[in-house]
Amino acid sequence: MKLNNAKISISEEAPILSRQRLLDALWKNLVSGCATIINGRAGTGKTMLATDFAQRCGRSVAWYKVDAPDANLAVFVEYLVASVNRARPGFGAKTLLTLSQSAANLDLSHLANLVEAFVYDLEMETTPLLLAIDDLHLIYDADWLSPFFHRLLILLPAEVHILILGRGLPPAPLWRLRSKQHLFVIGEPMLAFSELEAKELFSHYGLSEMQAHQQWKLTHGRAADLHASAIRDSSSTSSTMKEGTDSFFT
Repeated sequence: MKLNNAKISISEEAPILSRQRLLDALWKNLVSGCATIINGRAGTGKTMLATDFAQRCGRSVAWYKVDAPDANLAVFVEYLVASVNRARPGFGAKTLLTLSQSAANLDLSHLANLVEAFVYDLEMETTPLLLAIDDLHLIYDADWLSPFFHRLLILLPAEVHILILGRGLPPAPLWRLRSKQHLFVIGEPMLAFSELEAKELFSHYGLSEMQAHQQWKLTHGRAADLHASAIRDSSSTSSTMKEGTDSFFT
């Protein structure tokens, strides 16, 4: 299968403001469990947070951005292997062999063997790895997804941590792992900017704390809306200053 390399490439974009409290939470999860879900609607800052953490975590990073057609298990596994292969060259021989042997009859009965092959390949190298899977919500309704991840997270090697990014929570069976401290969640309330973070963001644009406070209340701390308002206010302030300067020299 011809792969779209853009789907397994991490963005080089860095956030204007690194949010230390969220990075600290991810660091804590990294050493305490095997996976973290970052859950929130569009514009809440999921991907930017994950990108910022990936660039700072000191681990090899594999990144996979899911699309709706990846609900096909074979497609999903090929992209998953390719993403890790970028961080660990040569990765995935046993997984791809198992996939090819099951290709003619790939159903739920083959999931256990496929997951175990993937874990076997992960265990072949002990370099710490962060595996980020973005937009997984697009395939939440795939019948194989819940048993695949439930099995994977139980068997995942200690040096591997998975970040799952989505606009909703995964299927219910995965929540059993949360109670056993395998799985952690950063949700929308936590993703929302605090007033202090809003002031730091607006300060970057040369804006006042009062402007930050007003927009923080209006946007409820939603990342994309707050950032857009900071850009708008900054542009408005710059235009006003330019008009005043033009008038002064007229």
